[in-house]
Amino acid sequence: MYRFLLTPRWWGINVFVLLSIPFCIFMGSWQLGRFEDRVQDHRTATEQVAEAQSEAPRPLKDMLPVTKATSGKLVTASGRYGKQLLVPGRELDGRQGFYVLALLRTGSGEALPVVRGWLPGAAGTARVPAPPAGEVTVTGALQASETPGDNGVSAQGGLPAGQTAAISAASLVNLVPYDVYDAWVTLSKGDSGMKAVPAAAPPDSGLDLKAFQNLGYTAEWFAFVGFVIFMWFRLLRREVESVRDAELGLVTGEEPVAVDAAVK
Repeated sequence: MYRFLLTPRWWGINVFVLLSIPFCIFMGSWQLGRFEDRVQDHRTATEQVAEAQSEAPRPLKDMLPVTKATSGKLVTASGRYGKQLLVPGRELDGRQGFYVLALLRTGSGEALPVVRGWLPGAAGTARVPAPPAGEVTVTGALQASETPGDNGVSAQGGLPAGQTAAISAASLVNLVPYDVYDAWVTLSKGDSGMKAVPAAAPPDSGLDLKAFQNLGYTAEWFAFVGFVIFMWFRLLRREVESVRDAELGLVTGEEPVAVDAAVK
């Protein structure tokens, strides 16, 4: 009854099944490994940020450019505050508010974006403390420039004057008349009674959309293994039924048509 398994058609089906199952398992395991790597990266980055708070701050110039190794590290910089901007739509401790961002003009001629702190409510200038006058030295966690649309950073345009959606050199260079560092600092202690903004983990090291895409692909590959096995048994059962019907004289013809019917 099962001699049909030796026909060229079934040789092709069996070879396809035998090759596709291990391939799908390999691809599913690889995607799962990618997800686990991202989880580990997130854990390591979070621990790095926490450990950095107990380390001695280092000069800003020694920690640039910002990398995964330097992101979250404490740095110091000196200069005079210039223009101040507001960054709306920022959540802290489950409340909506905004960052107060001031540009610290350093001796290098470039300005360092400094998040002085966070205030609740809608962004407005009436109750925002002015930055300190004169020469100041700031200490805070080094952060990489933000990318609009990633990790909760708004890509909104057309904001009122004095506001910016993202803290990045590309966004700020059009708002201030001087060069801007491709990095920013969040003060360790909130300035003028504002709440300090905690340092974030480095970019591409969190449980972001890419990580959950890997997890979704894992499920798809393993689901395809089940689909291949299901279809093989379905085709086999149809073929056996066709052979049995032919032996009982219920159908005519030498070639069973069950496989074609199953595919349709």
